[in-house]
Amino acid sequence: MKLLAIDTATERCSVALYIDDRIVERATETQRGHADLVLPMVEAVLAEGGLTLRQLDGLAYGRGPGAFTGVRIAVGVAQGLAYGAQLVTVGVSDLAAVAQQFASAGARILVCMDARMSEVYWGRFEATPDGLVAPTSAERVDRPEAVEPGDATVFAGTGFNAYPQLVGGRAAVTVHGTALPSARDIARLAAVELRAGRGLPPERAQPVYLRDQVATVKAP
Repeated sequence: MKLLAIDTATERCSVALYIDDRIVERATETQRGHADLVLPMVEAVLAEGGLTLRQLDGLAYGRGPGAFTGVRIAVGVAQGLAYGAQLVTVGVSDLAAVAQQFASAGARILVCMDARMSEVYWGRFEATPDGLVAPTSAERVDRPEAVEPGDATVFAGTGFNAYPQLVGGRAAVTVHGTALPSARDIARLAAVELRAGRGLPPERAQPVYLRDQVATVKAP
């Protein structure tokens, strides 16, 4: 299995080439400029892996939720590259990509990412026997007080640093408050989808925003 994964949904811009469980990756953290960074990263990982786009089995992208502009960049780049190389695409949840970093045996993971506007993107996941995560709740955008942690044993994501009340005095829970999604985890999750034949043509690549409102309306 050979696939390329792209993620630009947060301040981390990352690209990963997955070659039969080996990962070649480029990543940097920046508040802006993802559109200028991502294609050179693609060229770099392909060169290091000794592959061309047409030799890949598919192309994966972080579908969100995340920054609106960042999510659109990932979808647009994925579509353009996939069209040109005649590849199928797989969209992977950025919340799942965060959870995947902490998928130890038996882990139940609550991911909360800072969504600005006093809200978080959140969802719950569990580690499965194959070492990957599976969702155990719908993904939502809510105010911190509306988040339902369930029986989570791990808290992960920037929402916990932005809104400390999310921890709620749960001293026994491990908190990873700086965790960001990464293309390497998107690649791992996408590989399963591609092996199962669930890749989609590039015209069906879609972002997931969760939120329709993109700016706070000031009172007159």
